[in-house]
Amino acid sequence: MSCDAFNRMASAYLDGELTAEDRRRFEAHLETCDACRRELADLKRLTEDLDMIRFKEPGDEELARYWSGVYNRLERGLGWILFSVGAILTLCYGAFKVIEELIRDDTVSNLLKVGVCALIAGLVVLFVSLLRERLVVCKVDRYSKEIER
Repeated sequence: MSCDAFNRMASAYLDGELTAEDRRRFEAHLETCDACRRELADLKRLTEDLDMIRFKEPGDEELARYWSGVYNRLERGLGWILFSVGAILTLCYGAFKVIEELIRDDTVSNLLKVGVCALIAGLVVLFVSLLRERLVVCKVDRYSKEIER
């Protein structure tokens, strides 16, 4: 058995997952290879150390506080989404009506009509551009999930 094969089988050996034949070959390799014997001893020591680690279980009060925070964030997020959609729809409808009335009104100069249409079109382009940029940055920003909000 090579040392490379040993490295692939060491964890299985410690966990007792090797077949009888593989275990025999593994142990025969250990008798002849000091480096692998040291490696196995280090791995066994590490496994024992990790088995001694115990995580503290959170209490009921701490879990309740955590879940209330999650629900609050979800509620606020949903509220902002609904508010934003409503505001966008209202503004789009208002802009459409303003343009419609402006175009129908013969008393308003053509220059003012073009200016207002250009203003509204520019706002729409800027909004779409900003929205697209935020969506792209959100997908590729490595640190956005690291910041606690």
